[in-house]
Amino acid sequence: MTLIDPRPGMVRAIEELNREFGLSLDGEHFASNLGPPLYDSMRGYGFDDAMAQRLVRHFRTVYPTVVVGSTTALPGASEALAAVRELGGRTLVITGKHQPNAELHLKALGWEVDRLAGDVFAAAKGEVLREEGASCYVGDHLGDIVGARAAGATAVAVATGPYDADQLADADVVLRDLTEFPAWLAQQF
Repeated sequence: MTLIDPRPGMVRAIEELNREFGLSLDGEHFASNLGPPLYDSMRGYGFDDAMAQRLVRHFRTVYPTVVVGSTTALPGASEALAAVRELGGRTLVITGKHQPNAELHLKALGWEVDRLAGDVFAAAKGEVLREEGASCYVGDHLGDIVGARAAGATAVAVATGPYDADQLADADVVLRDLTEFPAWLAQQF
């Protein structure tokens, strides 16, 4: 939940899984702990590999109609992307979200970015950041801090996801949300 808030749709997507598979997963809990890859989350519920894969496939099937339309931009998201461009930087979206679904979000919100890399988490984000020569990475998850560190980039955390500011204290910079990012970025250049 760095740029978008997909939680209402995520709850409904989990409800779809519950109906389809006769489960009783807590959609609110799932939506409050976004970040890790979906497969890892399903394994974390105790499902074996085959069932976790089935759940992921079904989730991805319903995602475009259940999640994308109810997702909103977080305050300051558009302005943060614009601030990077205004300073001559490139905008990268590196997410654990399934890339085709991340593309749908970008399209729905009318955001153009220089690169989208989906289906990556934690240190794997660092590989993409290194490839792109990124100097800073903004995220809402401890895995985002790991990714920034793996790339030698400045880790900027926003307390808009599953962790509060105190839990994100290992980041180089902790912001309340993206509305604070343009001013911080301007001070860096």
